[in-house]
Amino acid sequence: MAKLESLGIKRIEGIHYYVHDLERSRRFYTQLFDFAETWRSGPELERAGRQRSACFSAGNINVVCSEPIGPGGRAARFLAKHPDGVGTLVFEVFDLEHTFRLLEARGGTALDDIQTFQDEGGTLRQFSITTPFGDCTFRFRERKGYRAMYPGAVATPAGTGGKNRFGFAEIDHVTSNFQTMKPMLLWLEHVLGFEELWHVAFHTSDVDAKRKTGSGLKSIVMWDPPSFVRFANNEPARPFFKSSQINIFNEELRGDGVQHVALTVDDIVSAVRGLRQAGVTFMPTPASYYEMLPGRIAHSGIGKIDEDIAILQELEILVDGAEHHAYMLQIFLKEAAGLYGDSKAGPFFFEIIQRKGDRGFGAGNFRALFESIEREQQKGQP
Repeated sequence: MAKLESLGIKRIEGIHYYVHDLERSRRFYTQLFDFAETWRSGPELERAGRQRSACFSAGNINVVCSEPIGPGGRAARFLAKHPDGVGTLVFEVFDLEHTFRLLEARGGTALDDIQTFQDEGGTLRQFSITTPFGDCTFRFRERKGYRAMYPGAVATPAGTGGKNRFGFAEIDHVTSNFQTMKPMLLWLEHVLGFEELWHVAFHTSDVDAKRKTGSGLKSIVMWDPPSFVRFANNEPARPFFKSSQINIFNEELRGDGVQHVALTVDDIVSAVRGLRQAGVTFMPTPASYYEMLPGRIAHSGIGKIDEDIAILQELEILVDGAEHHAYMLQIFLKEAAGLYGDSKAGPFFFEIIQRKGDRGFGAGNFRALFESIEREQQKGQP
């Protein structure tokens, strides 16, 4: 297929997250993540949309959380079908009419025509389209001096919430899970004009072919080269399709959708230490992962890393890479349902990532973690 003309995306501006309990989200972002609360929905917007919203920001990251105010609004419709989850991804673009024209010509399905809003700073224009995964839509925006985060938003007092002391900077990538990901891959390629960047396939049966249960996945990353916007797409892998972590996510979300969003930091060791002290809970990593880590580093092509492995083990930070002294460090928060002890909070989670020259997505960590879990399980057998 010939390379398509770029949509003119600048960046992922943020995510719109539908929640049952906005106050709980407010505590998480402002007290644990140290995000600032920058905007709230005004009374007119709340009456029209039948939902109450707040925007939490750090660096160039924006998370808008909305809870229903009675039936009929977008948040209520989403939450009638799903637990808490990402319902919209928002992109800033250079030329909205250019983006709209290309998407329409390629078969993109718009929810509305271009809408124009003005405030004392300037103009905002936007439109939304449907996508092949669940009830998540994409919204495209062009800003020309417009100050509010979204139409109808009211600025909160300066200093509301945190100071971003953990150094969150950008959205690195968005990962979504599907029962079958091919429709999404084709849509990203033929409608959005994205290209394949990276792929991996792995299953626990690769470690132990005799096992009777297991979990596996296929993952393909698509990207928009001009903006470096990246989407990782996962589907479950046989032979244990139903027990795959990907399939379990889809069952818990009750459909395809965004599994996690990766947020960049400049110093993951300091960030994770501070987040743990603040009360953030991360997915555990077996000790055996770190027993094998020096060998993985030596034989992977990385050669060496700057960090002390003992400190990485203490904080349970993962390492991956494939080239000389080019690697990445990553860690995953516990899913929201586990963080809050409430199934309605859903299976979404955040990843925290620091890139040190590597552009991958942790392929080595898939295998290393599965192998580590296998060894831990074997230790517990008589």
